[in-house]
Amino acid sequence: MKDWEIAEAAEANLKPAAELVRELGIADGEWDAYGRFLAKVDVAKVLSRVGAGRHGKYIDVTAITPTALGEGKTTTTVGLVEGLGRLGKKVIGCVRQPSGGPTFNIKGSAAGGGLAQVVPLTSLSLGLTGDIDAITNANNLAMVALNSRMQHERNHDDAWLAERGLRRLDVDPGRIQFRWAMDFCAQGLRNIEIGNGGRLDGFNCKSGFYITVASEVMAILAMSADLADLRRRLSKITVAYTRGGVPVTTADLEVDGAMCALLVNAIKPTLMQTIEGQPVFVHAGPFANIAIGQNSVVADRLACALGDYVVTESGFASDMGYEKFWNIKCRCSGLRPDAVVLVATVRALKAHGGAPAVKAGLPLDPAYTTENLGLLEKGCENLLAHIDIIRRSGVQPVVCLNAFHTDTPAEHALVRAAAEKAGAAFAVSDHWLKGGEGALGLAEAVIKACGETNRFEYLCDLSEPLAGRIEKQVKEVYGGDGVDYEPAAREKLAALQADPETAKLPVCVAKTQYSLSHDPKLLGRPRGWRMPVRDVLVYSGAGLIVPVAGEIKLMPGTSASPAYRRIDVDVATGRVKGLF
Repeated sequence: MKDWEIAEAAEANLKPAAELVRELGIADGEWDAYGRFLAKVDVAKVLSRVGAGRHGKYIDVTAITPTALGEGKTTTTVGLVEGLGRLGKKVIGCVRQPSGGPTFNIKGSAAGGGLAQVVPLTSLSLGLTGDIDAITNANNLAMVALNSRMQHERNHDDAWLAERGLRRLDVDPGRIQFRWAMDFCAQGLRNIEIGNGGRLDGFNCKSGFYITVASEVMAILAMSADLADLRRRLSKITVAYTRGGVPVTTADLEVDGAMCALLVNAIKPTLMQTIEGQPVFVHAGPFANIAIGQNSVVADRLACALGDYVVTESGFASDMGYEKFWNIKCRCSGLRPDAVVLVATVRALKAHGGAPAVKAGLPLDPAYTTENLGLLEKGCENLLAHIDIIRRSGVQPVVCLNAFHTDTPAEHALVRAAAEKAGAAFAVSDHWLKGGEGALGLAEAVIKACGETNRFEYLCDLSEPLAGRIEKQVKEVYGGDGVDYEPAAREKLAALQADPETAKLPVCVAKTQYSLSHDPKLLGRPRGWRMPVRDVLVYSGAGLIVPVAGEIKLMPGTSASPAYRRIDVDVATGRVKGLF
């Protein structure tokens, strides 16, 4: 059976949302039903009653560098939740909401797979309770306000503006920082021109789109502590600069309050469940390569107050998702991980070892489906790099080898030996095929890891200079030799360093997810490279400095064989089919 067929079959046994909230100890008045199986939970109300202090063990799931084969990070997250549930633990999962971009493109949904999925799959994959739509609208309302203001300032004098309670902002059309948002992979909208026509058709200028989950508004949702913090952060977003170089914020445009109004419901996590009935909070979005890529702070805090074990997920590999969890999210939440799970597969490690490239629509090369210890041993260099990254944070990882039927005992033994020699715990998990039963060994290894003492510490002190912090991240996390800035990026960095408040913001690098470096072609554990930075963005509302490395795009493109070609509806029943 395909994943969507497994998920559809499981829906016959789903717990109603009312049963899930009862099991969690969430009271009436602290949640709202969205149909029979989904619920929005008011975190502020729950924490004001039960207390915001941490109760549960806190576990992050990350992975080796992604390949076209997939590593199964979300599947492992859900499988671990199911495995801990099988051991009688009160466990809660926290995952990110799938973006429409990958759902309708190559990757598909991010619900997990096999018997380790979050359900109902259709709801999760096709908009859920509207959070991403609300973020899209809030982002685009800011752009509407900016373009309208520029048009009216061009068309009218200061007296006309003053009559309407406005002051001239004098926005520099060449220094607009914000873009429009859309939750699809639409490469044709990366660079556009708006306002063509006459004086009533808006302000004519260059613009563009990014995918919604890369919007600063999504980062703000993920990092906010509560509604008041969300409101405060929204007001600080820098949308442009004046001709004199002064930041123009959403508060200057007087649009910040309306943006927050669009997000009042979005600040509440959505409660769902695994196929085996464990609770899962779904909140915030993916793409740790171009965004923060974390489940929200509020969802994790809520789960830690209610559960004995909390399993959260960071986007992409440890150099991207875990690094941002470690150095950004944990600063915001005040939470520290008790354990970190590092997901790998034999097939993905062979890809890093130099196996032939995977080509869409063609059978896998035999190197992936038959025993090849030479390729696997070479590919383990990538695994060792990610073990080192996690250990650099002061935590000993648990390596989870996500099992496939083509794996051999000798291949499993080789990966185990490499992981244990590097100081990591190790478990093979067969959760895709067997659900929680297949993840019992992983769950036991994680419980043991949670009982050990770690020395979690941040990579840098925020008082260190920005350039030094970026350099340290490249050298100690990615394994590069240094950083090379394009002139405009170096100029921006110097200006940001000159502002005492901005200079202390965390760094959130945007780079490819397909390599430890900036170059997606450099697999394994590349050495002898330097990271080129072509731009440095400031997300003043989210509180982030974003160096943009290499050729990374904030709006992905749609492939020639996207998933939407296989998605359809059974018109007799109204059931969606073909999601994966």
